[in-house]
Amino acid sequence: MKSHARVVVIGGGIGGCSALYHLTREGWRDVVLVERDELTSGTTWHSAAQVTNFGGIQVMVGLKSHSIRLYKELADDPEYPINYHHATGGLRLASTQDHLDGYRHFMSLAKGMGVDFELLDPEECKRRHPLITTDNLLGALWDPLDGDIDPAQLCQALARRARLAGAEIYRHTAVTDLTQKPDDSWIVHTEKGDIHCEMIVNAGGYRCNEISAMMGVELPVASMEHQYLLTEPIPEIEALDFRVPLLRCPTNDFYSRQEKHGLLVGFYEQDCKTWGLDGIDPNFTNALCPDDLDRCIDTMEGTFARLPCLQEAGIHTIINGPITYTPDGVPLVGKIPGKRNAWCLTGLRAGLGEGGGHGWLLAQMIVHGEACYDTWALDPRRFTRYANIEYTALKAIEDYQNEFRFHMPHEHRPAGRPMKTTPLTSRLAQLGAEFGVVNGWERALYFKPDPDFREEHSFRFNNSFDVVAAEVKAVQSGVGIMEVSGFNRFEIAGEGVLDWLDGIVCSRVPRKPGKLALTYFLNELGNVKGEATLANLAQERVWFGSAAAAEYHDMDWLHERLPGDGSIRIESLTNRMTILVVAGPRARDLLRKAAPRCDWSKAAFPWLSARPVMIGNAEALAMSVSFSGELAWELHIPNEQLSLAFETLWEAGREFGLKPFGLAATESMRLEKGFRHWKADLITEFNPFESGLQRFVKLDKDFVGKPALEKMMSAGPRRSFVSMVLESETAPAQPGDSILSAGKVVGTVTSASWGHRVGNNIAAGFVGPELASLGTRLEVEVIGEAVGAAVTEPCLYDPDFTRVRA
Repeated sequence: MKSHARVVVIGGGIGGCSALYHLTREGWRDVVLVERDELTSGTTWHSAAQVTNFGGIQVMVGLKSHSIRLYKELADDPEYPINYHHATGGLRLASTQDHLDGYRHFMSLAKGMGVDFELLDPEECKRRHPLITTDNLLGALWDPLDGDIDPAQLCQALARRARLAGAEIYRHTAVTDLTQKPDDSWIVHTEKGDIHCEMIVNAGGYRCNEISAMMGVELPVASMEHQYLLTEPIPEIEALDFRVPLLRCPTNDFYSRQEKHGLLVGFYEQDCKTWGLDGIDPNFTNALCPDDLDRCIDTMEGTFARLPCLQEAGIHTIINGPITYTPDGVPLVGKIPGKRNAWCLTGLRAGLGEGGGHGWLLAQMIVHGEACYDTWALDPRRFTRYANIEYTALKAIEDYQNEFRFHMPHEHRPAGRPMKTTPLTSRLAQLGAEFGVVNGWERALYFKPDPDFREEHSFRFNNSFDVVAAEVKAVQSGVGIMEVSGFNRFEIAGEGVLDWLDGIVCSRVPRKPGKLALTYFLNELGNVKGEATLANLAQERVWFGSAAAAEYHDMDWLHERLPGDGSIRIESLTNRMTILVVAGPRARDLLRKAAPRCDWSKAAFPWLSARPVMIGNAEALAMSVSFSGELAWELHIPNEQLSLAFETLWEAGREFGLKPFGLAATESMRLEKGFRHWKADLITEFNPFESGLQRFVKLDKDFVGKPALEKMMSAGPRRSFVSMVLESETAPAQPGDSILSAGKVVGTVTSASWGHRVGNNIAAGFVGPELASLGTRLEVEVIGEAVGAAVTEPCLYDPDFTRVRA
């Protein structure tokens, strides 16, 4: 066994085998995989092994498409062919209008990745799958490339190719411990000796937390028992001269595919069961859980109604095995939070179908620093400390029970909540707040007009439209107050801190004490990595503020670039303080009354400045900054004084008609101003010039990513960020919807909402630079309809910023 390697991959299922293979494809040969038993002896061996193009976001469609291409190539290899039923086709059934609306959105989303789906009527569904009934069926989404593959053969094929490229695989080699050395390299201790390596990859499947515990980390991964059955031969199938397509049903919670001359039928029962939370038997390998079809009876009844042939079919085999889930059902692929040179590829609930793509993206991240797509949706750092195993298990149950029921727009499901609250949460609830979740924090979306109000989630404008409009009007015409919980806030201090920051962000750092600046930082490839507001608080002390979701991401990025001499220190204040935003033309009047000892005049407290203030007798750091486009201040308040500050403002605000507002109103207002949203409009696929941020780039200094950026600038823009006005009052666009020109896909929507102050349906996204001129006519697909659109100025509301500076 080798004693040194560049990368050690731990785990020999589809995730580990795919990562190993793709590392060799990226040119790294000195790579090793260690597996405690045989390859595919965990979840992989009992996988139902369905291979679909369907994904809820574009990056998932892209990696699944890569998997399909790779698997087809492997299946056609004459030297080592594998069993792959490619392009059998698959039907995702629709029984409600919401299902159809959702499928139309996913069709548009997939087009942007070069994938074509089709929407079928019930009669065509029956023609393609003669065994189904069409009772209560409105249609189905057709994936022509859907299929299934032999899981063991697939992994062996990947392992074979990796070995041929120079990789080594050690089976029956259990990892016993992991040690990180001072230079951030790792020693992988195994039963057969140690391997010193630069990097490790945790691809441990349902044992991933046994591995992560060796490095002092807990990953948000929990396992669920999942059952499927194999039938005896079915005469109706034996009589056909083609394979029946795969079925997935969001109403009856089942899937099926052909297996020889019978069917494989899997169930996502409501009475589901977690697995392995109290530890996993070391000998549980190539093993299954006890059969328990009784808990699937309700689901089976609906399945038999859709597939009547099952009522007479005999059961040949029952499979009940563990599959892994994360809190949002999307795998963990990327850097392990807080650890150098440590990666993971785990939580693959549908591992076989998409595992080829996950390994492909991870290998790119390891070798090049980024993948071809922005991978935030997969990044392990999207979950922070709140996402413990108990929480993950609750979300896994919820996700399992809704396996084929996609999230509706703005839907925030209830399991595991509330996980992170502030002292104001209950007070806001009394005021009628409807809460969503941002990085575990409860945050008000809007305020219900009456206690019985229930939002009817839809892909169309719904009954919350007028509620949000009223909140926007209150901010525009008077004054509103909003709590921003969980805002990412780091205090960075030390000798030379301003110079250090100046060398890592592409924007100008505020040098004058009491001043703010919006800044951007890039990756080494010159593309946008993050956004932060820097507040110079004097005495070589700076506050770094960014999106709540960026907490672990930004902390890792900063720590990776700290001087080695310890001269600069970073302290997180994120969980100790909360923001109250006071916004609107009467904001200054309200603050003068609530905080009379501060001079709130334009001359004394101008836009983009900060100072400590007293809100009554509560301490706050006030910042004159606005995400709404109205005159506004952010008040950063210690949580222990948050209620005091809020009640002081609330009482003072009675005179000015103070109203609460939430995230939905803010989203509408920020799109009217053309303000960007991190990981919606700001992604690692584009540089700041392509993202419309050129005014924030200072090329007269050095910064991370500058050489790559200058090279891209000389080549010209690949894409351009645009704002558009849509000719529809029926529905908003959704992120991922395709932008069209002359019927061809030319871009993708990144953000969209109705602009209540300007009375327009607004969408933003990236298109080819030749289509970015003002007035250019385009179309945007909105729930299946190509809606007219025109490129407009990014700032549709108060373009001279007179209201912000008032």
